Amino acid sequence: MSRVGKAPITIPSGVTVTVSNDNVVTVKGPKGELHQALDSDIKVEQQDGTLLVTRPSEQKRHKALHGLYRALLFNMVTGVTTGYKIEQELVGVGYRATNTGNTLDLVLGYSHHYVFELPKEIKVTTTAEKGKNPTIILESIDKQLIGQVAAKIRSLRAPEPYKGKGIKFVGEVLRRKAGKSASKK
Repeated sequence: MSRVGKAPITIPSGVTVTVSNDNVVTVKGPKGELHQALDSDIKVEQQDGTLLVTRPSEQKRHKALHGLYRALLFNMVTGVTTGYKIEQELVGVGYRATNTGNTLDLVLGYSHHYVFELPKEIKVTTTAEKGKNPTIILESIDKQLIGQVAAKIRSLRAPEPYKGKGIKFVGEVLRRKAGKSASKK
C-alpha cells in the first residue's frame, strides 16, 4: 500500500495546476512553470485546493507509479513556490570555482580546467572567501534537474576517504579512514 501516494498535496495560493487530456500536468507559480507527463493509468484530481493522485488497481506497477507521481507533483509545487538550492564546497589545496553566466570553470587539481555548461533553468553562483573553502551554489525550480547537475559536478572529483579532498555537499558527513599506521618494531 502506497502511503506516500495517498497523501493529498496542498496547493498554495498563487499556484495553478492544470491536467491536460493526454495526462500532462502543468504547475504554474511565482517562480516559473513545470510540466510532467503521467502514466495513462494514474489519475490526478483537484479538490478544494488539494491534489489527489489515484490508481486504478492494486497491481505492483500501479502502486509504484502512485507514490512516484505523487512525489514528483509535490516537488513541482514546492519548486514553483520556494525553489531548490544546493550548496557544494571544494575541499583541497588549489581547488577553485568561478562562473561567467551559466558556465562553471573548475580547477580540481588536474592538469586541465573543467568547463561545465549548465542548463539555462539553473542559476549558479560561486564564492571564494579567504580562509574558507570555495563554494558552488545552484538554484532552480526543478528538483530532478538540479540534483542531476549537482551529482555530475560532484562526480568530477568525488571526496576521497583519507583527507576528504574533493567536491562535497555542504553539511555532508564523510566516512573517513585512518591512514597507514606506523610500522611495528
